[in-house]
Amino acid sequence: MKTKILLSITLLLCVSLTFAQSKEELQKQKAEKQVEADKYQGEADALQAQIDALPGWRVGAFGTIGGSLSNFSNWYAQGAPNNSSGNIGFTVNAFANKLEDKYFWRNNLNLNLNWTKLDDKDNPLDSDNFEPTTDVFNLTSLYGRKLSDKWAVSGLLEYRTTLLNNFNDPGYIDLGVGFTWTPITDLVVVIHPLNYNFVFADSNTVFESSLGAKIVADYTRQIGKFNFKTNLSAFQSYEDGDLSNWTWINSFGYTLWKGIGVGFDFGLRSNRQEAANFQGTTLPAADNDLQSYYTVGLSYNF
Repeated sequence: MKTKILLSITLLLCVSLTFAQSKEELQKQKAEKQVEADKYQGEADALQAQIDALPGWRVGAFGTIGGSLSNFSNWYAQGAPNNSSGNIGFTVNAFANKLEDKYFWRNNLNLNLNWTKLDDKDNPLDSDNFEPTTDVFNLTSLYGRKLSDKWAVSGLLEYRTTLLNNFNDPGYIDLGVGFTWTPITDLVVVIHPLNYNFVFADSNTVFESSLGAKIVADYTRQIGKFNFKTNLSAFQSYEDGDLSNWTWINSFGYTLWKGIGVGFDFGLRSNRQEAANFQGTTLPAADNDLQSYYTVGLSYNF
């Protein structure tokens, strides 16, 4: 009996030692392979950097799609026991940049649209349609003649409006000249001390165009499966601070499988003219609360 126990203990020790040794060997092999993979990835990144530095067009896009649908019948615990609801939204971030030795032409599009539906089937007066809730359209075109590797004389055209509700009411066109600074490959900073902010609206009681300065900072980067974009656009009026405005939009996407992944977008804005128009008051009396939105959902990298 004792002999069997000793043999069993010896066998267990041998198996444990063999397993431990195999695990250590596998971990060592993994570490060696990881070193090789890092080496080749570094070489691939260096080659990609050389490709990115070549003159010519660079185009790309990524976006986020989010949505949900639901239907309730005789669900008495809630206020509207018979209803159908839904939410559908998407964002698109696209660019087409022509980069040459002596000049550049950068074009960017940001689009964020969202529809929401809440149909109370017991209320024949409510709407059973998807109603637009988020509505953002921003298009920019920047042209520059290079003074050096990092500085250029530039001109900017930026157009902002809504598409689903109140198209071009208001709509904004910024047109100006100045300088563009590109300290690193993916960061573009526009500094235009001479810029005119054209404002279009059906009612001119609140919205006014004015002369001022334009500042834009855009950083767009793709690192492996991760896409990131942040854009800050600010206008400072020389005529009246109440005519100034700024918008900051951020987009993130992570690819999981064949271009499909998860995405997150959020934006912030300050615009006293829009606040006064919504509140039906004058510019100085408007409560200029911070505007914001966010979208979470599936993303697709084009």
